[in-house]
This record gives sequence, structure tokens and C-alpha cells, in this order.
Amino acid sequence: MKPIFDIVRETPELLVVNKPSGLLTMPARGELAKDKHLVGLLHQSFGRVYVTHRLDRDASGLIIFARTPEAHRYYSGLFETREVEKKYLVVVEGRVEENRGEIDKPLKERGSGRVSVVFDGKRSLTKYSVLERLRTATILEVSIVTGRRHQIRAHMYSIGHPVIGDSLYGDAAKQAKYPRLMLHSWRLRFTDMAGKTRSFEVNPPADFMGVLKVLQ
Repeated sequence: MKPIFDIVRETPELLVVNKPSGLLTMPARGELAKDKHLVGLLHQSFGRVYVTHRLDRDASGLIIFARTPEAHRYYSGLFETREVEKKYLVVVEGRVEENRGEIDKPLKERGSGRVSVVFDGKRSLTKYSVLERLRTATILEVSIVTGRRHQIRAHMYSIGHPVIGDSLYGDAAKQAKYPRLMLHSWRLRFTDMAGKTRSFEVNPPADFMGVLKVLQ
């Protein structure tokens, strides 16, 4: 049986994985508690793995797992100190007029599962540039300087451009017609434990491209 994820790179210290949309990164609680998750699937093939950062269930793309406690400390540290360059392909509602922009707004998690912009939240910085403007949407390349939960989704919603397919932040009825969240972890760049610069890139999957065709 073909696995539902792709291994982009495998070394004794890490796994770089291309995660599909709809798959949890790690075990969840509540109504999602019984759903499959990437940590469990990787454990079946590679033994124990350690989470260094997360990717939303409905997002796709690159994610790194450590394979040893030492690697876990190292790579978790890279993400905590913002030494990993993370770039995402994101399709948002409406026409984004500025070719480049920054969203510097504090975010705070709510009990509902949503994240809100509030004055007493944690500092959060998102940068974006326009790749293409479609009829009713805009394709962006987004980089996050901080790594808050739902950061891109909450920030884009806060400026009136929710991510296509995001029923949590966008209009639920309108977003329900799209089969997936249009957020894809496209590129990762970092320095590995041997001091070498590593860069990875994965193109968006077929379900992402299928939504793009509808939006043209």
C-alpha cells in the first residue's frame, strides 16, 4: 500500500516530509482523537520521531521531524530562535493591491480553536509578496518570522483576505465549496547539525492546483 505522504529526505538525524492536506501532524483531542496523524504513520515505518514544528491539518507541504533526542533539541531550537526560513504558497480571497506587505499584529489563542488579533497577544510577524492576481483571488508567497498557531490564516483574515478554503476564519458557507485549505509549505532552508545549509522545495499537490484552475 502506497503511503499517503512523501519522504523528501531521510538521514539518521531527521526526516523531511511532504504532508498532504487533511492529515494531522500529531495526535489530536476531542472529535479528531481517532483520526490518523503523521507522527503515528512515521512511527510505523521509521520508529520514534520527534515533532520540531507543526503544520495545520488542512495545509500541505514540507515539515521536519527529528529522529534522535539530540536532533530534536537542535531543530526545535532552530525553529524557536527563528533560524529556519519558511515560505508558503497561499491563495487568499480578493485582490491584494500591494505587491509586498507585512502584518505585524499580536495573536492570542482562544478556547474555540481560533486565534485572534489582540493587544495582549504574542508578537507575530508575517511577510508576503504577490505572485499572481486572479479574477477573485490572489496568489501570495508568504514567510513567517514568528511561528504562532494559525498565524498566516489569522493574519490574512485580519486584513480582509482570508485564505481560500478556510471555513474557520473565512465565511463558512462560501469556503465550504473548496475541497482544501489553499496553504502549502513550499520551501524550507536551514543549517543542519553538521553546519551545512539545506534547502528543500516541493510543488503544490494536485488538489491545490485543481482549486487554482477553478479560480483562474
